[in-house]
Amino acid sequence: MARLDPFAAIRYDTARVDPDAVVAPPYDVVGPAQRAQLAKRSPYNAIYVDLPVPDDSRGLDQYENAARTFSGWLERGIVRPDPAAALYVYRMTFSDERSRRRAMTGLLGALGLDLEGKGEILPHEQTMPKDRLDRLSLLRSMRVNTSPIWGLSLAKGLTTACKEALASSGDPAFGATDDDGVVHELWPVTNEAQIAEIVGLAAGAPVLLADGHHRYQTACNYAEECRAKNGGAPGPYDHVLAFVVELSEDELSIRAFHRLVKGVPADRLDELISPWFRIEAAPDGPDDVPVGSAPGVIGLLTSEGFKLLHPLAALEQAAEDDLDSSRLIVLLGTLPEHELTYEPGWDEAAAAVREGRADAAFFLRSVPVEKIETVAETGRLMPPKSTYFHPKPRTGMAFRSIS
Repeated sequence: MARLDPFAAIRYDTARVDPDAVVAPPYDVVGPAQRAQLAKRSPYNAIYVDLPVPDDSRGLDQYENAARTFSGWLERGIVRPDPAAALYVYRMTFSDERSRRRAMTGLLGALGLDLEGKGEILPHEQTMPKDRLDRLSLLRSMRVNTSPIWGLSLAKGLTTACKEALASSGDPAFGATDDDGVVHELWPVTNEAQIAEIVGLAAGAPVLLADGHHRYQTACNYAEECRAKNGGAPGPYDHVLAFVVELSEDELSIRAFHRLVKGVPADRLDELISPWFRIEAAPDGPDDVPVGSAPGVIGLLTSEGFKLLHPLAALEQAAEDDLDSSRLIVLLGTLPEHELTYEPGWDEAAAAVREGRADAAFFLRSVPVEKIETVAETGRLMPPKSTYFHPKPRTGMAFRSIS
């Protein structure tokens, strides 16, 4: 099924840079203010090549500037190619929403593209429209995978194989701590027997795309471009840099995307919601009500206070799946014209209502791992923004050349 192959990563020389100063979040969650902050930390921060800007003084657009910047780093030894192909065990140690310290262990590898649609790589939810030309232009100019997509492997035992490889690996080759206190560590695995075991395990099942659906499609488009130019010959463009983790409750931390609505008066919401939900006033605020422990219940915060929404039979019949996101699609489709945004942070969603930036916040429960697996096995797609996987792998842990 899925093809996960070793590759020779291009990595920062830790004798030349401070790892904490050069890694960055994925480009699509970085706003202008955070980009400026990251750029100030180091002239070698990965944001310069993953989210580049034009260099007007040299007459370079952002993509040409990224290629020039990365080439300069290579020439000066800021980043260096590894001497041999490897799979890279990547561990993130973090605190979950209950403040429990946890670790997620997966792999950075070259994931084979499913150009023929054989079911090797599967989306797990519908995606929001996004400009793909930006990533394609960057790929054409740099010929480097700057940040990994995130795949969830249905292969059982992948985590165990990663941890067994770690047992003989010593200290990490690269480690950094991000602004949220997440520790990111990387170990190259070059032992042929260990690589063969991991590759064999990964080949036993498909990979679901957790994050990076658009980057994956961009990689497919680029591969097809390259093949069209060289008579269909395969090449390194037939793979994409990926962080692959076993689809396991023990490994993953899955949060919900809450929905923020602007443009619907709070005093009309009960009337609009009542055909679909039984509304229950909650005596406490959203910080005190364990919505996640009440099956089928969605939280609602407005200027009038916090309420619990219990789905009615009519809603359950209309919803395409047993998911909070599916239920809300039905409700939101019946509301007057409004602005809809998504927020993974519970506190941030509540603050948006209290500060007047949203009229209502709908609090969803996280989707359990077994539900993700069931939906994938039946070939269905979850609604957009059904899952928020946390924490996010950092850009700058490893780069992959496709030259």
